Amino acid sequence: MFNSEEYDDPELYDKENGHYIPELTLLHKWASDSQGTIIDIACGTGRVKIPLAESGLQVLGVDVHQGMLNQAESNAAGLSIDWIQQDCTRLDLSVKSPLIYSAGNSFQHFLTNEDQDDLLSSVNRHLEEDGIFIFNTRFPHADELLQPETEEYWRTYRDGEYKVDVSTISRYDALQQIQHYTTIRTYKNSNDEAVDEKRTNISLRYVYPKEMERLLIAHGFEIVHLYQDWKETPVTNESYEMIYVCKKVRG
Repeated sequence: MFNSEEYDDPELYDKENGHYIPELTLLHKWASDSQGTIIDIACGTGRVKIPLAESGLQVLGVDVHQGMLNQAESNAAGLSIDWIQQDCTRLDLSVKSPLIYSAGNSFQHFLTNEDQDDLLSSVNRHLEEDGIFIFNTRFPHADELLQPETEEYWRTYRDGEYKVDVSTISRYDALQQIQHYTTIRTYKNSNDEAVDEKRTNISLRYVYPKEMERLLIAHGFEIVHLYQDWKETPVTNESYEMIYVCKKVRG
């Protein structure tokens, strides 16, 4: 199951996220010892993949959302890069990779146990022996999950002539471990008057660390490292993110 509403405007996604690439140093570290094609699953508009390709790495991008891939191809103008539209829970690629990664907390888009199982099985099938899988997901911290179900201001940014105030409404379904978000973008002119409003919805699955450990082991992975950020800081009880570096276990 995939939530695409937040990604229906790829240009807006790039405006808000395109310049944020904290993943590069860690991914370069692991990619430097890899021979062959690296696979970026849920690659979106190429936020991470394009800089890696520019550094000389051979990276294949896969995403289910054709609009995001179209934007990625536009962003990568002049670069010879392959983009493939596929459901990441049912990958059927012609290559096996020494390194597969997923950035942007994309793991949280897979909302059911079956989706998570299928994703990890797909990744495992496409990894070489002792291949590495790197991905991140938000830590189920109480501050993250127990937000009030009222509109809360988040941030402001500029979009051309407009100031955009962004706020969110969240509701956590504890039984399903899914946070339902509504993001509200209010566009204001130079007189600080609201001239437009856009609302998008997204649902994100949260996984607890011991739950993730069992899940990865069940799908043939060994957790090599667990960090709270892409700077390789050890995870703690106060973390807001988990970055997993996993190795495919020999069968």
